[in-house]
Amino acid sequence: MLLDDLKYINQIDSSGALQIASHAAEQLRKKFEPLNLKKDVQNVVYAAMGGSALAARLSASWPKYKVPFEIVTDYHLPAYVGKNTLVIAASYSGNTEETVNAFHEAIAAGAELVVIAGGGKLQQLASEHNVPFILLPKAAQPRFAVLYCFKALIDILESVGFVNAKDMDAELFAAADHLEAAVKNWLVDVPTSKNPAKQLALELAGTSPVIYAGSTLWPAAYKWKISFNENAKNVAWCNSYPEFCHNEFIGWASHPVEKPYSIVDLRSSFDNDRVTKRFEIVDKLLSGKRPAAHVVNAKGDTLIEQLVWTVVFGDFVSLYVGILNGVDPTPVDLVEKLKAELVK
Repeated sequence: MLLDDLKYINQIDSSGALQIASHAAEQLRKKFEPLNLKKDVQNVVYAAMGGSALAARLSASWPKYKVPFEIVTDYHLPAYVGKNTLVIAASYSGNTEETVNAFHEAIAAGAELVVIAGGGKLQQLASEHNVPFILLPKAAQPRFAVLYCFKALIDILESVGFVNAKDMDAELFAAADHLEAAVKNWLVDVPTSKNPAKQLALELAGTSPVIYAGSTLWPAAYKWKISFNENAKNVAWCNSYPEFCHNEFIGWASHPVEKPYSIVDLRSSFDNDRVTKRFEIVDKLLSGKRPAAHVVNAKGDTLIEQLVWTVVFGDFVSLYVGILNGVDPTPVDLVEKLKAELVK
């Protein structure tokens, strides 16, 4: 079995992505220094791209916000941003041009501003403008630091009281313990016969995965898409329920089941009952019109436990698909070439 050949895996995964994934729980235990921020702002805007933006998507599911919150994945901030807005500019590299531009717009608008980054231009700009700054620990790639970025954001929001959650640290540490225990079942030295991540990877290999979730796990579905794109170098898409039922649902109806896709349904016990029913009805009505869905039931007693469990399970599945695809999961050479072309 290819995924049980440790010599082959180590040759392909030369940068140790599977080893990095095995330590994901540690990121949730990181405590960032509290910042001295105004507590009378009226809304929050989070400016970021890719994996850095994913941290904010996770926070929209847990712990949820008590003030209006918007994620901006673009060069420009909304027109309403002003002195009563907290802008959080996040970029692991610190050089993301869209986020750097958003930083300058936040300064011009007189907004309250915080930077989360691993260094780069944003760290320099934060120093020049005396802007509060959180330094992210080093990681091989930004997507491997998503939970660090998430934890930094949570610590900011907790310090200013913008979220609806009690005992947040206790919940996060419990989620870290739960995740650490789960990861032991997905490690590279666990044989395929006992490893659910390897088993699902074998089912999905050779296809373009389409990942669906309700609003509870929608950020995790988005992370699965990112992970398949970057870890496995494999095209993937995602969508959320109930929106799926109002348009994309029909798109599966007209062609034979032999489509070059695989379906993954991420399900949570915290899903709205109507969303759960929609999953069941869609599965029945699209039987024979699309590949049968692979159902992943999130494990955990709390929402945050299920959320991070699903995120990291998807990381392992996508890494194993990358191994099956014969590609090193870590490098993203085309992204680097794109950035080089943009500065010409």
